[in-house]
Amino acid sequence: MKGKFPIDKFQQIETPFYYYDTELLRKTLQTVNQEAGKHENFIVHYAIKANANAKVLNIICQAGLGADCVSGGEIQASLNAGFSASKIVYAGVGKSDWEINLGLDKDIFCFNVESKAELEVINELAEKKGKIARVCLRINPDVGAHTHANITTGLAENKFGIALSDMEMVINEALNLKNIKFIGLHFHIGSQILDMSDFAALCNRINDIQDKLEKHHYNIEHINVGGGLGIDYVHPNRMPLPDFKAYFDTYAHHLRLRPNQKLHFELGRAIVAQCGTLITKTLYIKQGTHKQFAIVDAGMTDLIRPALYQAYHKIENISSDEPEETYDVVGPICESSDVFAKAIDLNKSHRGDLIAIRSAGAYGEIMASQYNCRKLPKGYITEDL
Repeated sequence: MKGKFPIDKFQQIETPFYYYDTELLRKTLQTVNQEAGKHENFIVHYAIKANANAKVLNIICQAGLGADCVSGGEIQASLNAGFSASKIVYAGVGKSDWEINLGLDKDIFCFNVESKAELEVINELAEKKGKIARVCLRINPDVGAHTHANITTGLAENKFGIALSDMEMVINEALNLKNIKFIGLHFHIGSQILDMSDFAALCNRINDIQDKLEKHHYNIEHINVGGGLGIDYVHPNRMPLPDFKAYFDTYAHHLRLRPNQKLHFELGRAIVAQCGTLITKTLYIKQGTHKQFAIVDAGMTDLIRPALYQAYHKIENISSDEPEETYDVVGPICESSDVFAKAIDLNKSHRGDLIAIRSAGAYGEIMASQYNCRKLPKGYITEDL
């Protein structure tokens, strides 16, 4: 072992691959349940889009969380992993008919509806099946978040949700449709948020909305505030757990829930990111004119976040204890953007060294592609090794 990694076992596995530390995953889930459990009527769903590895999903399911899905495939993956349909919520701006029908057939807990047009289609499909679809309306709160522009979702210019100005009109539409049961409101302002004031701002906006709706005698049983809690990508060893206490306490202190209202959360990255590591092997050390490159066998096909968002991931040479040198860590893909990091210090690297790209449990394996006709990376949990 070097640090937390079983190097000897890693050397027997074809790289690149994902490794999930299930001890950390279970500790994270225990902390989520402990902190959310301090507050009455807090319900946590896991956002499947962050990581749908079947073994990871099974562990999350066993911890008692619900599932937050954004496709029919994710609904099916949740059911396959053992999640109860009664704990599945389904969002997404572009639900196709077969996906809606799957949700209806499985009697999922709730559709988070993002437009009046979608509401009408769900009602039509539910009528054909003789079913009543439970819906929350996803409202775009026009609340910004301190995060990357590509992962904000709560501003007026974003494609998500129903505009505040249209909210009451769409609620009335939902109340008048025979095969729709309106049960609540859904919000989500973005991802990788570390500033709790962003969540407090969302609470304040929801409070204003609830006050307004209450005057018109609307009954809101469920409030869903999405997820968005970020992690520490810079210090995964020192900060393996996000600040779940501050996150849940922020909602408890700032959101004025009505009696018997239930508050739903949809956490993804915060649950799985730190437990996952992309393990890759050094193919070549290439001396450039002004820099040296560590060329590894993983690429943007295996972990696209650095190429897509210029996202930072801590990178470690887990095979070497030699003094550090400066490298650009790059992959084999025929794209100039196939770069994991530039000018970073690693223990002196050699061909065959194992490189760990940390905090990759969220939006890593699930976003892998077969560009350049590459194989998809496999995922292993601690118990597999």
